Amino acid sequence: MKKINIVIIAVAVFALTACSNNTHTAKNEPVTTKSEKELVFDRGDKINSPNFTGDVWLNNLITADDENQNAVGSVTFVPGARTRWHSHPAGQIILALDGIGYYQEKGKPVEIIRKGEVVKCPHNIPHWHGASPESEFIQVAITGRENGPTVWLEPVTDEAYNSYNP
Repeated sequence: MKKINIVIIAVAVFALTACSNNTHTAKNEPVTTKSEKELVFDRGDKINSPNFTGDVWLNNLITADDENQNAVGSVTFVPGARTRWHSHPAGQIILALDGIGYYQEKGKPVEIIRKGEVVKCPHNIPHWHGASPESEFIQVAITGRENGPTVWLEPVTDEAYNSYNP
């Protein structure tokens, strides 16, 4: 178990230091996306689920099992894409690899997540996350599974998504 935790930490450190190009653009400039050669991890498979709005890809890096209850995945959101409101019985950690993302907990304002930042999602707290309107967002999500699976809730409305006021 200690060996797997070290691997998870090593992957996270590598992922945070290996990305060097930011996809953030000015409001009126076209959004650029990274070529497959520039990605730390392959995009993985496109997610076809009602739990997401917009185009999202998932690369399952580590699947939770009896030996280690953490699932680790690289998730790529196109501009404007996002999750539904959801919670994790064992919490979640988000490592921002590239782009600009949004994160919001119920009852709190939308927060900006930038490359190199880390978000600790408390257990059982409804939240959502995804890309900003102008930028793709790539994250590594580390999700504990020991207390049960993700609990999916209602979609994030456009009003909630657009509520960020810098």
